[in-house]
Amino acid sequence: MNALKTPAEYAGAGPLALPHGVHLQGIVDFWKRVDYTQKLWNSLLISGSVAVAAVVLSLLNAYALGIGRVRGRLWLLVLFMVANTLPQEALAYPLYYFSKQLGLYDSRISVIIVFSVIQSAFGTYLLSSVFSQFPREILEAARIDGAGTFRLLWNVVVPVSRPTLAVLFTFFFIWTWNEFFLPLVLLISNDKQTVPVALGVLQGDRMMDATTSSASALLGIIPAILFFLLFQRTLARGVTAGAVK
Repeated sequence: MNALKTPAEYAGAGPLALPHGVHLQGIVDFWKRVDYTQKLWNSLLISGSVAVAAVVLSLLNAYALGIGRVRGRLWLLVLFMVANTLPQEALAYPLYYFSKQLGLYDSRISVIIVFSVIQSAFGTYLLSSVFSQFPREILEAARIDGAGTFRLLWNVVVPVSRPTLAVLFTFFFIWTWNEFFLPLVLLISNDKQTVPVALGVLQGDRMMDATTSSASALLGIIPAILFFLLFQRTLARGVTAGAVK
């Protein structure tokens, strides 16, 4: 609401008053000041890549652990669960050091790799629990028909698990979109920063007035809301799939 006011209107009527009209100057000013088009592209590229890579990693790990029943499965699951609970503050320095050593510091690929691994730890733990209850009769029937390991995964497990994979993809995208701390550490160039980093950096800018700050908050959440609305039916199908079965 405050993003649609003029600075004079905000100063005169306060933050709780309704706007007298639709003033987009704050949104335009913020868009130009932070080069929002570039920040939006960076966030879309990183979040989309992480969502796809993390789902694939989770699927392969969980297939081995949940259906393949590899030795030491329980301890591997505990390791994934512990990795998922580690605070990002504890990971900041090791990730900074290794990205420097590998020449990946201040690159979008470093953030994509880091969050693909972090998100896949949760995905592996969740999918392994789902796959451990996968109907063995279906797997045995496919094996009798001559299905190998890859064909079993692609033609049997993936189609049945598609609702769960779609839910993971949606959550991984939104979680990565909202990440602030590690992208702030790993991306220092202005043209490589994501939307949350740009918003956080400019919140302390004394050149920002209240309406422009409100516009920045509005522009920051709109893409995530649109993505959620687009995949709302997918989420509903994924959540209810287990109940129906």
